[in-house]
Amino acid sequence: MPLESVGFWLRARAGRGLGRLADRRPAPRATPAPLEAVLAGPRAPLALTRLLESRANAEREAAVLRYLAARGVPFARHAFATLEGRGETFAVDVGAGDRVLVLIAHHDAVAGSPGANDNAASVAILLTLLERLLVAEPRRLSVRLLFTACEELGYLGARAWVRERGVAGVAGVLSLELCGVGDSLAVWDAGDATPFLGSVRGAFGGLGLRADESYHVVGRIPVFGSDHRAFAAAGVPAYGLSVVPAAHADALRRFVLSPVRSTLRAFTRRPPPFDTYHTSRDTSATLSEAALARTVEGLAAVVSALDER
Repeated sequence: MPLESVGFWLRARAGRGLGRLADRRPAPRATPAPLEAVLAGPRAPLALTRLLESRANAEREAAVLRYLAARGVPFARHAFATLEGRGETFAVDVGAGDRVLVLIAHHDAVAGSPGANDNAASVAILLTLLERLLVAEPRRLSVRLLFTACEELGYLGARAWVRERGVAGVAGVLSLELCGVGDSLAVWDAGDATPFLGSVRGAFGGLGLRADESYHVVGRIPVFGSDHRAFAAAGVPAYGLSVVPAAHADALRRFVLSPVRSTLRAFTRRPPPFDTYHTSRDTSATLSEAALARTVEGLAAVVSALDER
């Protein structure tokens, strides 16, 4: 196994260990909703989180596959198997432009967690956005929705995708993480200014969101990471996208700047959305319908901004 892969492997397991230590008040494991009932039910994002919630990772992967097939949506499958792990990523392309916007939501969860905020909420958001894009496809832009496997193993699925499929034509990437709790959008791992980042800022501003109030742009976050980093390593402008509660901004900032110390000091006092992070309390009952809707609107605005360029 390459040295870099060993590092990803160790970091993934350390993260899961911290999550188990933090879960001092475990909730009863929820029973997954019947898959066919979810497929026949409403397509609002909060309802669609039940597609994945409380299922094992193999079942979560199969549920995404079943949803896309049931909707008759053309999609590509990318299976991979390495010494680190195995899984399957699904890609849906909408639009016909030469420039590609990649939006990512991983479908796996940490073992023992129902995986609602991390990351069923993000999958539900992209599925909701997909419905919109199918009605009104971008004219000068291609949007690629990636539902990745094994993000919790050092974003293995995204690394396998980039290694085998490349990044030709990709203008920018946003990977969705923890998008189900809070009222402020947060773009992270955004260091240097890029045209893509400028488009994201402009799109949020066009919705009436205000910088450092209803949306935030921050630099690289230590320890944590997500699928966008596989694309960033290949030279593509790529950032994480989360939703955070504005009222907990200071506590979140301390958590981000010193995550290990903050976790060890305050397991039971972590602010949302990290209160549910990798724990049995990460259920749909903790999610905010408004947070999901805000993320859908933000992404739709980004698509429109890039399509108009």
